[in-house]
Parts: sequence; C-alpha cells; structure tokens
Amino acid sequence: MTACDRTIALLYIILLLSPRAAPAAQDASNALYTIDARTPDGLRELFAPDGNRLPLVSAHRGGAGDGLPENCIATFEQTLRHGWAMLEIDLRYTKDHAIVLNHDPTLERTTNGAGRVEDYTLAELKELRLKDLHGNLTQHRMPTFDEVLQWARGKTILVVDKKLVPVKDVVGKIEEHHAESWAMVITYTAAEIRECHALNPDIMMEIMVGDRRRFDEFDATGVPWRNVIAFVGHNPPQDPNLCRDIHAKGASTMAGTSRNIDRRLLDGRVTDMETLRPDYLALLTMGVDIIETDIPRHLAPLLYRQQSPPPSKAKYFRRK
Repeated sequence: MTACDRTIALLYIILLLSPRAAPAAQDASNALYTIDARTPDGLRELFAPDGNRLPLVSAHRGGAGDGLPENCIATFEQTLRHGWAMLEIDLRYTKDHAIVLNHDPTLERTTNGAGRVEDYTLAELKELRLKDLHGNLTQHRMPTFDEVLQWARGKTILVVDKKLVPVKDVVGKIEEHHAESWAMVITYTAAEIRECHALNPDIMMEIMVGDRRRFDEFDATGVPWRNVIAFVGHNPPQDPNLCRDIHAKGASTMAGTSRNIDRRLLDGRVTDMETLRPDYLALLTMGVDIIETDIPRHLAPLLYRQQSPPPSKAKYFRRK
C-alpha cells in the first residue's frame, strides 16, 4: 500500500467511524440486520475486494454477554439486532454421533454439566442449561449444527470451526442443508484446504495466512483465492504488505481482536468503545476487512455508524 493509498484509506475510515450519528444499537426495533448472499457465487462476490467495502464484524462464538451464552441461537439473534455480523461457531460430536455447538471438549465452563461432550448423547446434552459470559445459568439449551444451519438461512454467514469434526462430515452437513451460500469452513492445514475444495468447490473457507510462508503455502494448493477469507492473526501482521497482496489475489482479510483490544472493555480497563476507536481504526487502515470480536454488539454500531453498504454489495444486506 502506497503512502497515497494509506492516506485515502485513513480518510475513508475516519468518515466511516465519525461520531456524528447515533449507533444503530439505539434503535428499539427487533429487526435483524441480515446478510443473504443467495448463492455460492454471491458469497464469493460479497467478499471479493473491489475497493468498495463495508468492514464486517465476525462474532466470535456468537458474542456471549449478560444472559447470553456463547454458541447459542438466542445470542446470535441479539447480535444481529445490533448490526450486520458473521457468526463464528464451534462444533463437537456427541456420543451418538450428532453434531452440537460447544467450544470446549468439556462441559463445565459452558453448561451445568460435567465431563466430555463426546461422552453424552444428544438427548442428555439437551437436558443441560447453558451458562452466560459470567458463568450464570440461563434457560438456553445447546443447539445442534442442523438447528443452526436451518436458523441461519437468509440471516447471516456461519464461520464453522470444526474442532475435531472431520472436514468431510462438515461438508456433508452443509450440502444436506444446501447451505453453501451461508456457511464456510475454517481449515487449518493445506491438506484440509485441498480436501474441502475437492469435496465441494462451492464451499468457501477461512484459512490462516498470518505471514508470507502461509501465503505461499496456500498459493501452492491451487485453490482459488476467491474461495477463501484470509485470517491474518490476532496481532497486526508484521509484513505491512500482506493485506495488500491478499487483496490482489482476490481474497478478503480478517483479524481477531478477542485476545487483545476487546479484553480491555471486557476486563473493565476501559468503559466505552470510543477509547478503543483508534485501535480498531488501525486494523482497517492496514487493510483488514473483517474483525473477529468477542464484543460484536459493541463493535457493530461503531463500524456501521452513518454507513451504508456500498452499491456493489448492497443487494446482500437488509434490515428486516
């Protein structure tokens, strides 16, 4: 990115994050901010870097909060009431080979159960109650992958962290629900990337490209860059040209703030998002398109304040 490019980007983002308008979260409506790519080609077009971007939020584990557990449909709906968001979710197998949403291999942190998820049947897991961000029990129950795939149609994009569920099984579920236009798979190795693409080239992936070595490694797979979103890390990449070069290949970029910037609000070190504005702005300035965050209901209004989707992407975004 040249000095001129950086100046233009910075001016654009300063306007984007202008405090002149009230946050979308202040709207009392129960309407959802929906993203509907409609087709697999539409999903690729949505993320194609064409110079007209709407920076997106990816809600890490759906964005837990007070009374809102992670990996929970009720939480997902609350997140979508505050702004457009993708939803990152986590999969685990049950004893009877159903696929449920739970980040940890064990139950203690997220539910009132104990032991390993894989040692319980689906019926047994459905008897448990989920905990919120602070460990308080709620009335919410653990959803299945099937339930979430059905719920998400026409509403959002699921970013599926498969954990120990094999790639072929995740692809099979996406195909069963014809969800190629609203579900993508996180793949961690070149072998998984090739396997996913070979099984179904219509399924997009999130891949890890935090440095030049991973950039070259993915390039060598032969999978089209338009089929992926490149996660560049939880810290800004050391290579200042990495985002630019990913864009030139035809892919969007994502960075995570759940381990750093977000923590300052969640730990009480700051009390409002305005204090964190420069840190999020710095990521956008360096070329990050999507911010994966633990606080989507705080960050989305900051990003979408006085901002509409660009004309080239507008057909995919609704408020309903």
